[in-house]
This record gives sequence, C-alpha cells and structure tokens, in this order.
Amino acid sequence: MFRKDYLMKMVEDMVEMVGKVFGLKQQKKYVEALWEIDDLLSKNFRLNSKLLNSLSTEDMIEMFRIGGAVEADKLQSVARLLEEEGGVYLDMGRKDEGLTRLMKTLHLYLYADLHGADHTMLKLPERIAMLKDQIKGYRLPAKTDKLLLGYEEAQGRYDEAENVLFRLLDQHELTEEEGLAFYQRLLQHTDNELSAGGLPRTEVEEGLEDLQRRVKG
Repeated sequence: MFRKDYLMKMVEDMVEMVGKVFGLKQQKKYVEALWEIDDLLSKNFRLNSKLLNSLSTEDMIEMFRIGGAVEADKLQSVARLLEEEGGVYLDMGRKDEGLTRLMKTLHLYLYADLHGADHTMLKLPERIAMLKDQIKGYRLPAKTDKLLLGYEEAQGRYDEAENVLFRLLDQHELTEEEGLAFYQRLLQHTDNELSAGGLPRTEVEEGLEDLQRRVKG
C-alpha cells in the first residue's frame, strides 16, 4: 500500500510539473522550466540534472537496481523527467542536447517495459510510440536498438522488429545466428498473428531463407 501511495504521489507531482513546464515553454522561460524539472528530480530521486546526464543509461539503470531486481516504475518516472528536459532543450534550439536526452529516455522506457513497468502509470506504450516518432531518422545506439527489437517483437509488430533486426545485422551488432533465431520464433506463430504483425508467413520464410544463404555464403 505504501509503495502504491508513493507512486501515485510521484505521478501527481509529475503531472503538475509537466503543466508548469508547458506554460513556461510557451512563455519561452526555458531556464525556469529546467529548474522545475530539476526540483522534482531532487525531491523524488535525490538527483540533479547535471549528475543524471553525466551517467550512461546502464549506470542510470543500476541506480534503480535492488537485490538484482530493477525498480521499473521508478525508472520510467525518472525517464519521464529526462524526456521533459529533452523537450525543453529542443524548444531552445539545442538539438543535440535534446536528442541525446530523448534517446536515453527511450532506452530507459524500453528497459522498464521489459522489466515489468506498470503501463498505466505514465501511459508507457504511448510515450514510447511518441518518442520513436520524435527521433525517427536518427541512428539509435545499438544497445537501444537491441531493446527495441525485443519490445517490437513482444508487442507483435513483427515488421517493425524485422526493420530493427536488419539495422543491427548491417552494423554487425547482432550475429546472423541471432537473426535466424528471430525468424524461427516467428514461425511458431499462427498465420493470423503474423499477418496482424505486418509480416505474413511467406515473408518470414523468405527472410529466413535469405539469412540462411548469407550465413552459408
């Protein structure tokens, strides 16, 4: 019960902060907007923006690991603050700083999702979808693409998962054996499931055959 109350209060604080930040951005009061985000980081996580952004995504995740398990809901919450900060930097015209924060946010969201985060707390699937759209056209770190591959497959978007697979194979960030395993997993699904996922069985079989030839070649 305490944990639920704590998370609900954290979400309430975040909703209030997002509203304030939106208003400040409208007035082009960007420094004040960043202060609002920093205040909430300090209040809920005893962090500040400078420290948070000096960390890698792996280090951020480790901060929320207790006894081998990740506190996925706290992780998605701190990621939401990072996302808001990234939006402020984009509005300021500081594109690199904004995109860096958004890419880190996507990584943390995906990790939180794959480790049991509550989808309803911050509407996590919607936030992931919006972030994907925002950073479309930019090259993601391979470690994030690997999470995205698992996420898209788990969500049943097999065509999207295959696109990520190709990126990772082309970058030599995934072995061809791992690619073959991906297609073998898909073949376990029904024809209807594959079609609904944008990758009919014939295309799965073609992809598998192409990759098998690549392995042999």
